[in-house]
Amino acid sequence: MALESVTLISRLILAASLATACNSEPRRAPAPVASVATAASVTTPSSKPQFIRWQTGGLPLEQFVQSEFERAENESARVLVYVGATWCEPCKHFHEAIEHGDLDQDLAGTRFLEFDLDQHGEQLKAAGYRSKYIPLLAVPDPDGRASSRMIEGSIKGPGAVRENLLPRLRELLAR
Repeated sequence: MALESVTLISRLILAASLATACNSEPRRAPAPVASVATAASVTTPSSKPQFIRWQTGGLPLEQFVQSEFERAENESARVLVYVGATWCEPCKHFHEAIEHGDLDQDLAGTRFLEFDLDQHGEQLKAAGYRSKYIPLLAVPDPDGRASSRMIEGSIKGPGAVRENLLPRLRELLAR
């Protein structure tokens, strides 16, 4: 089969998969989330990926992202904005994969600045982090606002992380 046909088929499969992804409209109220690292955590490029949760009432969202962006650059780490929700199945799979160390090698030295769509939706929109589907993973600009480099949505089920999110994350981080 010609490469163009394979690429077209892959894109059609991805589009069909995203049609069943988590829409960014909430289904129920958010539940408490497991503990995550704080902004004071130290990461080195060889360290495990981690979530750093934004605390409402602390720095404004854009300033928080900007300070974490600068800290990551100083430590030769990577930073991505992660927007999920407790009711989103692919978000749960991704969160669990990070917490269980399943992506330690693939995403070493990556900090995920974690936001909950239900709790932080208005602030995220104001900073340019908008998407139709979640999870949203975005490379921030140095000013803390959203850049054009982002991916959104995933398939549901156990293949969400390895088969769908990880390949797209690798591509996002390689740009």
